[in-house]
Amino acid sequence: MRSGTIAVIGKANAGKSTLVNVLVGEKVAIVSPKPQTTRDRILGILTREDRQLVFVDTPGIYRSCNELTGRMMRTAENAAKEVDVILFVHDGHAGLREDDIALMKRELARGIPMLIAYTKTDIMPQERIPEDVRTLYEAGVEADVVPVSARRGKNIGKLEEAVFSLLPEGEPLFPEDVVSDRSEKFMIAELMREKILLRYDKEIPHGVAVVVNTFERRENGTYAVDLDIVCEKSNHKAILIGKQGKALKETASFAREAMEKFLGAKVFLTMYVKVREDWRDKANLLRELGYGESE
Repeated sequence: MRSGTIAVIGKANAGKSTLVNVLVGEKVAIVSPKPQTTRDRILGILTREDRQLVFVDTPGIYRSCNELTGRMMRTAENAAKEVDVILFVHDGHAGLREDDIALMKRELARGIPMLIAYTKTDIMPQERIPEDVRTLYEAGVEADVVPVSARRGKNIGKLEEAVFSLLPEGEPLFPEDVVSDRSEKFMIAELMREKILLRYDKEIPHGVAVVVNTFERRENGTYAVDLDIVCEKSNHKAILIGKQGKALKETASFAREAMEKFLGAKVFLTMYVKVREDWRDKANLLRELGYGESE
């Protein structure tokens, strides 16, 4: 039996959460095309007869522009300190630049076994893959590179085996039926935020937090969910609600469908939009909204 923790590290929007979801075989992290979708450290746990792989999905490496993103970067940094393997996720479609190589070398310098998952191979010229692998080798990046497409499931099994080969022998860290360390209530808030990220454009989604006030399973098996969508400005609130509440109703329907699929039961959803000015830069509001400092 082999088991251990794998820090999933990489730039924002490299496809880390999508890859973790596919590896685990369950939705344990939300995804969207926008950077900074992942704000917290989330565990995705894959258990088989001979192995348990505990993937630590982290916020993408991104230039800090407010207190929230600063905390996100510290979360990603801390996640890579005490793990058994580092899985560096690189967006192959975006190209290979000097700063990508520098980031890989920085992670290698930790002295922890590292693999590179070269993602999004289904939407890029195939001849570029061996060229980039050769560039990494010549630059001194001494780590195996596994080209994958999470969307098409290409080479996912190969990547799992490569990670497995680097893990130490040991007993499982979690019960075999556990796929994440996060609660259903946490995932309900994240699913709401995911739909806002997909539904609205530009800056507004990044200035939104979701607070679940009530998450209750009723005797008939249905769920009652009451939540607040917190934004930074009054004009953001107006955009989130839309004319005669149309935008918010559409988003609620979109989110409710995802919640019901996740919970396997009918959801009665109540939601309100509230304004907390510049909450992303205020330590007290960050704590209040659930973004305390990571250990």
